[in-house]
Amino acid sequence: MDDPNAQARDDLVASNHILANESVLDAFGHVSVRHPSRPAHFLLSCSRAPELVTADDILEFDETSELVGSGGQALYIERFIHGEIYRVRPDVHAICHHHAPAIMPFSISGVPILPVYQHGAMIGAEVPLWDSRTEHGDTNLLVADREQGASLAGVLGSNWVVLMRHHGATVVGRSLTELVFRSITACRNAEFQLAASTLGPVQGLSVGEIAKAAEVNPKAMDRALAYWKSRIPARPKAPKPQPPTLRS
Repeated sequence: MDDPNAQARDDLVASNHILANESVLDAFGHVSVRHPSRPAHFLLSCSRAPELVTADDILEFDETSELVGSGGQALYIERFIHGEIYRVRPDVHAICHHHAPAIMPFSISGVPILPVYQHGAMIGAEVPLWDSRTEHGDTNLLVADREQGASLAGVLGSNWVVLMRHHGATVVGRSLTELVFRSITACRNAEFQLAASTLGPVQGLSVGEIAKAAEVNPKAMDRALAYWKSRIPARPKAPKPQPPTLRS
């Protein structure tokens, strides 16, 4: 019988690698999935560059974003982003926090991101901006506790993407597949919007267009994921240790 927990870990590893290869995640940022057997919990890697994450790095966290069980691994400080969103959004089953270069100009300037092409509709009609100073004053910009995570979750509301002032963005999805698709297409959308703005004023999709285009066929999302996975460079296997040479 297939182990859903093992499958969830494997899928989470693949999501880390795809999002890193597609320039959504870099050495920082993280992606999680709701635990398949304990829905109040979630799975998230230990603190590691997403491109390097393996199944052994995937850890379980409880509803307060604390590690389940013991372990000496370093943890992501911003794991509270994940725990607090899962707590208030039962429809959300996967979350990504990132600082993608495509998104950062909007995070810094405060200019709203608009859905401007078919798959850009996946970001939804509104992308709110969370300003940590509103409730927490000057910080180091990290979401470092449950209070800050809850504040971010409140601004996200029922939306799919939230910008974080001078920090990046957090994206949510109803599945890992949807999350990866939305995270990548949101970055493409931001690139197109910024490029189009150099030609003149930019108008986004209509509310009706967003509603219709946002419902992407699951088979189309699977096809896109297979393509993105195929783009990940093969890593050379570490050479096997050789026995010492005996000298006569």
